[in-house]
Amino acid sequence: MKLKSRIEGGGTPRLERWGVDSEYGRLRDVLVGPVDHFAWRAGNSVAERSERVGLQFDFETARKQYGEMLDAYRQAGVNVHVLPPDPALPYQIFARDSSAMTPWGAVILQMQKPYRRGEYAACIQFYLDAGIPIYDLITAGNVEGGDFMVLKPGVAICGFSGERSIEPAVKQLQSWFTAEGWEMRTYEFDSHFLHLDVQMGMIAEGLAVVCVEAVEPGLVDWLQSKGIRAIPIPYGDAMQLGSNVVALGDGRVLVPASSKNLIAACRAEGLTVYDPDVSMIGNGGGAVHCMCQALRRDRVASR
Repeated sequence: MKLKSRIEGGGTPRLERWGVDSEYGRLRDVLVGPVDHFAWRAGNSVAERSERVGLQFDFETARKQYGEMLDAYRQAGVNVHVLPPDPALPYQIFARDSSAMTPWGAVILQMQKPYRRGEYAACIQFYLDAGIPIYDLITAGNVEGGDFMVLKPGVAICGFSGERSIEPAVKQLQSWFTAEGWEMRTYEFDSHFLHLDVQMGMIAEGLAVVCVEAVEPGLVDWLQSKGIRAIPIPYGDAMQLGSNVVALGDGRVLVPASSKNLIAACRAEGLTVYDPDVSMIGNGGGAVHCMCQALRRDRVASR
């Protein structure tokens, strides 16, 4: 059995059963990380800040909030798949980072932090067991899924700060998308933000949440050129993971309960909001977008 399905030079067939061509097509199947061994870790700046201001981790609260998030997915009609837990991996809950789904299969990524590097093993095993083709594996250095988004058919973006994701690995990913006839923008930002999904996220077709006071103006202009309008959120909201959202499709979006400004803005847009409280997990460094990897979305029309 071949591990990789990517065809050199492009022309890789699109998957029929699995895959995504946008961040907003109706979400049918999602991969989430397990909560079993989650704990805040030093080395994550969000968790370090939480402890510095006197917050304390409580596993039972995290477990309950995790269950509420899974219930929200199920209420939205999404099939939930969970990575097999590994006691050596306290941040395995953040399934966004170990892989990235494309129209042609999953890309296996590399983690920067030593305590996360082992996440690739359960990730590969999941895709093999589920019969989901692996498009390729990043070999040029670390790049994490929180920096990558398939914005719409034919257009993707991957950020890098030189820490969680580095430019050579992002360029490797970009070369594969280019070969398949897609545009993939690379975007450099300050490592203070951890990942791109701390600064922006897709809410629905043609609609994103963006911390416009933090991102480079050229990024907002580029999004507009792609027909994507930005709902702005303040810097303070962004640093509380206010842009860490999951579009569910059909005018529905999953938003952390703490993101009150964004929830109000989404409802003003006529969207249905699912808003589980994930604060105990969020204070450890990631919210709903960080915890999931879309496995299957309905295809959407190119515009």
